Amino acid sequence: MKLTSIDKLTDEIVGKKGTPERDIFEYDLQMDVIGTMIRDARIKRKMTQGDLGKILGVQKSQISKLENNTKDFRIGTILRALEALGAKVKLSVELEKEKLIVA
Repeated sequence: MKLTSIDKLTDEIVGKKGTPERDIFEYDLQMDVIGTMIRDARIKRKMTQGDLGKILGVQKSQISKLENNTKDFRIGTILRALEALGAKVKLSVELEKEKLIVA
């Protein structure tokens, strides 16, 4: 049996790193991970989607969409949700080989 690495499979199925298709795939994957983190933290704190929505000033359905990555959200909304759940957020931005880290 021949084994193939996940990276090689992703290159073959989605596209090589740096291609538009791969960039979209990786963005969606990161948003899924963030949504799962928010859901898990909310559940751990015994909060409902409605509870978190009240803190953020949004409807329960917006929290559901955030957790399930079914809508594009502003970074501010994501950061406010993470902050409300007690997360420590570090943001790293790289633009034209210049790196900015915001803690």
